[in-house]
Amino acid sequence: MREEIVDIATADGAMETFVCRPERGGPYPPVLFLMDAPGIREELHDMARRLATVGFFVMLPNLYYRAGRDTKYGPHVLVAASPDNARMLAVRRKMTIPPVMEDVGVMLDFAASHEEATDGPAGTHGYCMSGPYALAAAARYPDRIAAAASFHGTWLVSDAEESPHLTFEKTKGEVYISCAEHDEVAPLDMVEELRGHFEASGATGELEIHPGAHHGFAFPERWCYDKAAAERHWERLIALYRRRLG
Repeated sequence: MREEIVDIATADGAMETFVCRPERGGPYPPVLFLMDAPGIREELHDMARRLATVGFFVMLPNLYYRAGRDTKYGPHVLVAASPDNARMLAVRRKMTIPPVMEDVGVMLDFAASHEEATDGPAGTHGYCMSGPYALAAAARYPDRIAAAASFHGTWLVSDAEESPHLTFEKTKGEVYISCAEHDEVAPLDMVEELRGHFEASGATGELEIHPGAHHGFAFPERWCYDKAAAERHWERLIALYRRRLG
């Protein structure tokens, strides 16, 4: 595995990005891996590596970079009222979709200029807070992103600018939306509302609910890790990228 951490220049500063790809062969189709709210950590690096081993040029940016480089948190980040939880929420609550879309554009340009990434279509997938970002990116860059996936995405129907439910009509690529049966930040009534918008739009793809799974099921270090659902998420994601990115 070839991996490095690079600073990608944006209009708002240096975006620290973990980049990995196979050691041999290439170039490889570019993939944007968008983090969940707890932020960049080794658990995500390992997930990026797993995806890269099957033949992708994976970019995992620290989307909190606008708040500074001290935006990585410890193992208690999800413990309510812990110091790391408070620090993370102070940054998370300021996140909106449009600036992240600008970041996606910069990462697409970075991949297009890199000799180890193909110059064809890209894919993007996001977890939790970044589920909506991945779906919105497919609509913002319909001619560049051929595949987008959201895994236990939060607030998939909202009044936010570029909320996914408002943008499916602009998406040209294939979309996969993966939801947990038990999810306080994406309850089943919201998921069904999203399904209605998705089906009415005529966009290509699938919305799947994982029975018995809880929000965060894909993360191996989370209490709610569900091995069957997590392996299914890898199966669906890799198949999606192979279909659409080659």
